[in-house]
Amino acid sequence: MLNILWLGFFLVAAAAGLFQWLALGDPAVFSRLIASLFDMADLSVKLMLLLFGTLTLWMGFLRIAESAGLVQGLARLLGPLFRRLMPEVPAGHPALGLMTLNFAANALGLDNAATPIGLRAMHALQDLNPEPRTATNAQILFLVLNSSSLTLLPVSIFMYRAQQGAPDPTLVFLPILLATSASTLAGLLSVAFMQRLRLRDPVVLAWLGGGALLLGGFMAVLASLSAGAVAALSSLLGNLVLFGVIIAFLAVGAWKRIPVYESFIEGARDGFDVCKNLLPYLVAMLCAIGVLRASGALDMVLDAIRWTVHGMGLDTRFVDALPTALVKPFSGSAARALLIETMQHSGPDSFASLLAATVQGSTETTFYVLAVYFGAVGIQRARHAVGCALLADLAGVLASIGVCYWFFA
Repeated sequence: MLNILWLGFFLVAAAAGLFQWLALGDPAVFSRLIASLFDMADLSVKLMLLLFGTLTLWMGFLRIAESAGLVQGLARLLGPLFRRLMPEVPAGHPALGLMTLNFAANALGLDNAATPIGLRAMHALQDLNPEPRTATNAQILFLVLNSSSLTLLPVSIFMYRAQQGAPDPTLVFLPILLATSASTLAGLLSVAFMQRLRLRDPVVLAWLGGGALLLGGFMAVLASLSAGAVAALSSLLGNLVLFGVIIAFLAVGAWKRIPVYESFIEGARDGFDVCKNLLPYLVAMLCAIGVLRASGALDMVLDAIRWTVHGMGLDTRFVDALPTALVKPFSGSAARALLIETMQHSGPDSFASLLAATVQGSTETTFYVLAVYFGAVGIQRARHAVGCALLADLAGVLASIGVCYWFFA
């Protein structure tokens, strides 16, 4: 699947470039295509530098948590649920605890912590993989849930809106929460269908029902707070939980007489080794995405959607936010730039800006996640991972449109 997808990006970019040259008289498109290749290669190295620091830091702390038995404790707690969702993962396996930590970090908007924890979890799942180049069912489910962008506290979105002068930066909080819940549910159901998982199992229903009740209660509490209080709580809770996790790892490690410094250094070395193997995968995927963007193919798709929607007599306001939605699966930085550009052009509280912010908070950089997580363990055959992850993204975009028309139209 990755071979077809990667080749398809270049073929579509070539076709769009030829159209720009022959039909629109724009020979400069080929210089933009070549420039994008070098720009994306440069961006890959810059991302690697960031990942080197982040991975070594968090892999070090995770090694302390593993040595202290915290990861194994989480695995035992979630064993009954994961035995139903991932029957090939043994009860108490370290991957279960690592996946739990990853989901918690994503939910709190702690991206810098979530990625290295997720990579560690993917390596733990790879230890159970009988065919190292092919993704297992457990790896696919983990990746799809990871890329479905379940975020309870989208602090970064609030920050972008505040920077652009929005009087109420947290205005999109509840829309994002509803839309990201839809994307995660769609991802889970699509994987369950492909893998024939029994979601009607009493244990699964208990966990999902309990999660829904907690989420509903959390939303009710937040809805009762003022905008300023929600923003303050979001910032405080995210940073407090992040630093609290670090202190908890160190405290439990010290209590169990773990040599915390030596354990940190050992884990940091593993993070360095993991990171250095990612560059080829990042270069391959980001360069393919770069030429697709530079060819004008995405702009053509956007114009076609606007023409179709207008021809159907429907409201076209949502089309102005679609650049963020179309680019987000390929590039988080590009989607962020498009979100900021939309707010600058239309105002931070315009319908297009509010929708773009909701899409940004409820979708994920699917192909980046795919390249990093599968690339870290050398997986080349993704099976149904791409389709299920993109379906989750689509659900997030459609839910964002519906919720924003409900809240802001």
